[in-house]
Amino acid sequence: MYNEELTADQPFDFQLFYEVRERSLGRVMAKMKRFLGRYVEQRLTELGFTDFKASYITFLGNLEEGGITNNELAKRAGVTKQAMSKIVKLLEDDNYIYTVKDERDSRSSRIFLNERGKQLLIAVFKCTEEMRAKFHAIAGQERVEQMIDTMVLLVRESEKDAGPLAVFPCGQP
Repeated sequence: MYNEELTADQPFDFQLFYEVRERSLGRVMAKMKRFLGRYVEQRLTELGFTDFKASYITFLGNLEEGGITNNELAKRAGVTKQAMSKIVKLLEDDNYIYTVKDERDSRSSRIFLNERGKQLLIAVFKCTEEMRAKFHAIAGQERVEQMIDTMVLLVRESEKDAGPLAVFPCGQP
């Protein structure tokens, strides 16, 4: 970890930049997200889910057995209600979910996972377990599980302190 104070009045040190970049939390997490997304999309296509994007997993993963409203789903997924409405329409058109008018509020609908959506989530689970096994083979089960435990802790505590869409001011934890 690099601890020396960097300032704008110092000459830019590309060698230091390359060293720091390799362990940049944002860069590593973004690369891992892209890798997982590509892997899952490829495997889902092989399993017959040719019309599904890995980015939709976040939305399906937040559905509830008793249904959920668009507003609740948007809040959980950290997107606008308008963006969620578009995604709900796509997922409904592709037959992964269905909607029913809310009995308590006729202005909104409840969103449910249908059979195809359930089969998709089972396939996603299998794909992620394949990746987990691959990571275990690379880094060892204990290290991978410890990394996951640490990430879960960091996410839970960050959301507890500031909510799922919190933005920390630059330079502050």
